[in-house]
Amino acid sequence: MAKSNGDFLNLLVPGTFAMENYVVKTMLIFCVSILIASCDKPECKNSNPVFDKYSAETKEYKDELVRQLKLVDSSKLSYWLEKYQETDNLQYLHVNIQGDDLCAMGMVRVEKWDDKLEAIRKTKGIGYRGAELVNLKTDVLEDSAKTELIYRSVDAIID
Repeated sequence: MAKSNGDFLNLLVPGTFAMENYVVKTMLIFCVSILIASCDKPECKNSNPVFDKYSAETKEYKDELVRQLKLVDSSKLSYWLEKYQETDNLQYLHVNIQGDDLCAMGMVRVEKWDDKLEAIRKTKGIGYRGAELVNLKTDVLEDSAKTELIYRSVDAIID
C-alpha cells in the first residue's frame, strides 16, 4: 500500500501530520473570521432623540434626517445597504447613513435603476446586505405630506 506524504512525515516525526492539520484548520478559521468581520459596516451610535422616537418610515424621522444631512460634510458620510423594499409599486433601498456624528437609516426611493444598482434590483437586495454604497447621492422631495430621498447616483458598490 502506497504511503501519502502525511504518512511518510508521521513515520519520520510522529504527530507531524496531525500538527500540520491543526495549523491549517486554525489558520482557516482565523482567515474566515477576519473576512466576515471586514464585510460589515463600522459600528455607530445614534445620539439624536428624533431618530430614537420615530421610525425611518415617518415624516418626522425623514424631516430630521434631511435637516441633519444639510448640516454635515457629505464627504465624511458613508452609506451601507440594509435592505430592499417594494411598497405600493415603489422601490426603496434602506440605507444606514454614518459619519460626522450622524447615525441614521435612510429610505431611498429609486425611480431610475442605473447599471450600478441593477443587480440589487434583480436580486431584491439579496446578497448585497452590508454593501457600501460609495458616494451615494440623493435628491430631496419634500412637501407638507411627505419627505423622500430620491436616488440620483452612486460611484461604486463595495460588497
